[in-house]
Amino acid sequence: MIERDITRKLLDWKQRKNRKPLIIRGARQVGKTWAIENFAKNNFDNFLKINLEEQKGLWKIFEKRDTNSILNELSVFFNTTITAGKTLLFFDEIQAVPEAIVNLRYFYEQNQALHIIAAGSLLDHTLNDMKSSMPVGRVEFSNMFPLSFKEFLYAFGEQRLLDYLQNFKLGDSFSELIHSKALEYIRLYYFIGGMPEAVASYLEDKNLIDSARVHRSIVSTLQYDFGKYGTRKEQQTLQEVMDFSANNVGRRFKYISVNENLRSEEIKTAFQKLSLSRIIYLINRTLAGGVPLAAHIKQNNFKPLFLDIGLVNHIGNIQLVALENLITINEGALAEQFIGQELLCISDPNLDPSLFYWSREARSSNAELDYLFQNNNQIFPIEVKAGKSGTLKSLHVFLQEKNLKTGIRFNTDTPSYGQLKARVRTGKSDTEIEYGLLSLPLYLCHRLPEIIGQVK
Repeated sequence: MIERDITRKLLDWKQRKNRKPLIIRGARQVGKTWAIENFAKNNFDNFLKINLEEQKGLWKIFEKRDTNSILNELSVFFNTTITAGKTLLFFDEIQAVPEAIVNLRYFYEQNQALHIIAAGSLLDHTLNDMKSSMPVGRVEFSNMFPLSFKEFLYAFGEQRLLDYLQNFKLGDSFSELIHSKALEYIRLYYFIGGMPEAVASYLEDKNLIDSARVHRSIVSTLQYDFGKYGTRKEQQTLQEVMDFSANNVGRRFKYISVNENLRSEEIKTAFQKLSLSRIIYLINRTLAGGVPLAAHIKQNNFKPLFLDIGLVNHIGNIQLVALENLITINEGALAEQFIGQELLCISDPNLDPSLFYWSREARSSNAELDYLFQNNNQIFPIEVKAGKSGTLKSLHVFLQEKNLKTGIRFNTDTPSYGQLKARVRTGKSDTEIEYGLLSLPLYLCHRLPEIIGQVK
């Protein structure tokens, strides 16, 4: 069974007295419905799931604002008892009925004791269009992504490995043997990814080819949704932008790079729609003038991050045939994709997920950082390396320019922390800086906030 971290969040939500109807946001096939059904089975006496995309005969009842009347009709229609505290009411594909989203406010005001969860694969499109009629302050949100690496290890039954990683403290010695094992699982995750069906398929018969078939099916499903977005030409643009994003992870976006025959506005619209579908995430460029980082972003300056690393390899036509031969020329991009997914998974689940990078374009001194991480009102620059080595020039430039003292590197070496010196070119002279470098293996990204707190 593939357990998901969101289960603990759902349990906390269930037990809170001041809870509100919960909306779970996430791309198609990341496991939202399964997680909710599994949670209901283990924590409620009764579970009523209503798929509003399929149950079109129910749409009209949500025009009412009397939720007691709505509950009574649902109870009769489905021949079940809806009891506060004992029943979980789940509105799946709620984006099909915007009035049902509006009604979540009235459920909160009139039936607060009732546990209600809503979800939908294209939900953000509807939420974006609603704006003025959203039940602001009367609902809460939680984000859901493909399996994180921690969830991936748990699915493989590697509880002892997880415990070892979880108990690591900065300054502890780290076993090279366990390090090698964790890196083998990183390699496996690179190509299976975190889509639940792909993971389950590999667990069943340990065949990468079967996972590739699942990837193909998922991509086809995502493409099928394009028919809901607009004209045939717009669907073609979405296809081109999706393929471009999967093949250009970590590269700064230029409109002309997608298709020089398309207008920039067409491409921009496609990016927006794919972002609302959570097929891609935008790593926004920020000037990093302070916190929050979002207050200093440069509009239309971004890099794409794809939904899932396994799908990245499928779209890039990487043949998954032998695990020992999976080192590719895209190694650096895959490392950036991996860290981007992990940073999303450790972000605040109640807020819109945000990723940031920094760059400086100067005639004599260009610099670019893969990510910036905000933790407790502090900004930390992040460099991602596919191997054990690599220069940190851009990290040095950022630390010197922003007068910060700690940098973070993710690579394939064992964890370490040390005080270092570096020379940074400023104008025509060099400046020496002293800084602390927190160097972590890729597989420890999920513990980043904790480990930062251990830095003296």
